[in-house]
Amino acid sequence: MADVSVVVVSYNAMPWLERCLASVGGVEVVVVDHGSEDGSIAAARAAGATVVEQENLGLAAGWNRGLRETDSRYVLILNADAWLLGDALARLVAFADAHPRAAIVAPRLRNPDGTLQRSVRGFPTLWRLATEYLFLRKLAPNTRALNAFYAGGFDHGSVTEAEFVMGAVMLVRREAVDEVGPLDESFFLFSEEVDWCYRFEQAAWQVFFTPDAEAVHVGGASHGGRLFDQQVLGHVRFLAKHRGLAYAERARRLMVVSLRLRAVLFRGERGRTYREGARFLASGSAEALLR
Repeated sequence: MADVSVVVVSYNAMPWLERCLASVGGVEVVVVDHGSEDGSIAAARAAGATVVEQENLGLAAGWNRGLRETDSRYVLILNADAWLLGDALARLVAFADAHPRAAIVAPRLRNPDGTLQRSVRGFPTLWRLATEYLFLRKLAPNTRALNAFYAGGFDHGSVTEAEFVMGAVMLVRREAVDEVGPLDESFFLFSEEVDWCYRFEQAAWQVFFTPDAEAVHVGGASHGGRLFDQQVLGHVRFLAKHRGLAYAERARRLMVVSLRLRAVLFRGERGRTYREGARFLASGSAEALLR
């Protein structure tokens, strides 16, 4: 069994995919492609990756397929629009080796221009969603009271045990996955890593962030922000699963109101996104939306 392998889910991810794969050269790489038509498949094969083609059933389903195709002690889940810097993979593995209850270890993320991409998060709750969607966090962005959803006050310069981390780059321990189970494929896109991290925490595993390893993440390269409905639905699905339908229904109503307010405040494409998101959430109860 190898120490580490890499799983990349690809869907029309050029031109980022080539740089992504180049950053993990020398280890086993499995690219799960969800129907790309932009040359991604040929580029992945040219880079020496094993390519698995399957129907696009969502990101969680793609990650799970990659996990089944590998048997290494650790699996690096790497977005197709992200790439490691320097010896980040070796540093992540060394950190995991030193922390035997670490289910997930995530590096510090950078935007393509080198600026920090905040990637440590807090699990959604009604209050935390209110601080985000009603802009309350703007009042005190560096406090946990008003910005726990985005880990307010955390400077991303220290090792920390996090509630959850963005799924763009995650080193995952196979032993933890074998115990807790794979990703929940009912999450099509967004919140699949939130649910996974929550389940790891509930099983007494740990999720760590370390700034000693770094990666670049473009963000939204494959969906271009066009799947906002899935983002808000992900919150509802997570809360229904872990807090119950009644709690999720209250969250749905909160987001309908807040997104309608946002649609009034913002014009252009941003306002249209909020308006359509509110319309989607208002189209049925939490139970109906999750069917």
